[in-house]
Amino acid sequence: MTKAERDGQAGFAGDDAKVQQRVRAVRAAETILRERYVDALFAIAAGSILRGEGTPSSDIDLVVLHESLPGAWRESFMGGGFPLEVFVHDFETLNWFVDQDIAGGYPVLLDMVAGGIVVGRDIDRGVALQVEAKAMLSRGPGALAAERRDMLRYQITDLLDDLKDERPKTEMRAIAAALHQPLCDLALLGRGHWSGKGKWLPRLLQSLDPALAQRFDDVFRLAGEGQPDALVTLAQDELGRQGGPLFAGDRRDAPQTARRQGGLSG
Repeated sequence: MTKAERDGQAGFAGDDAKVQQRVRAVRAAETILRERYVDALFAIAAGSILRGEGTPSSDIDLVVLHESLPGAWRESFMGGGFPLEVFVHDFETLNWFVDQDIAGGYPVLLDMVAGGIVVGRDIDRGVALQVEAKAMLSRGPGALAAERRDMLRYQITDLLDDLKDERPKTEMRAIAAALHQPLCDLALLGRGHWSGKGKWLPRLLQSLDPALAQRFDDVFRLAGEGQPDALVTLAQDELGRQGGPLFAGDRRDAPQTARRQGGLSG
């Protein structure tokens, strides 16, 4: 048994099915790295399966590191009985994409690197990269920048104005759905915690504050049933923490390069 396979079994002895799924995922990652990315130094296999939380439809996230590449790429395919999302980098392209994630407050790639299992021929270098990634994650996103804060305040204020009007329930649900991401971003980033997208948002809120996570769940459920008042109150509370609603006076300048000659059709 390889070290990666032993890591794949670690900590999940109470659930044999998940242990075996995890071990199979590690083996699949090793095989794919060896056969498809022959020049790679190592890879980091990540995702819910590797955390011991996999479902039958879970995929493997695989971050593949080379010494040098002309450019990075992402690709998806089936391998070893699993769907895979593969992110192929050298160290410089990895740095650039991590910087973009951090600037947005969504450290997706950084989290993959920090939390996965290293496979390949240069395990020590992969583990060193993980140590660095974990340190970056632990520092958090820092204070919410004024420009990002005001953009979120504007988005939320605009959606709240729509939500307060009498509307069909179908429209109300659509507005509430649009409000979920920016309101979660304001709540998480505004408290100095990383944000995310989709299914990660309830998990991140739960990690931050279980009571706040429950409140989010309750008010969005009620809004989906045509009762938006509690959601309006929650949004107003979160806005109040960051300077209140923002509409009048908001301005964002387009870049100087935002122009093209000719008519609309080119």
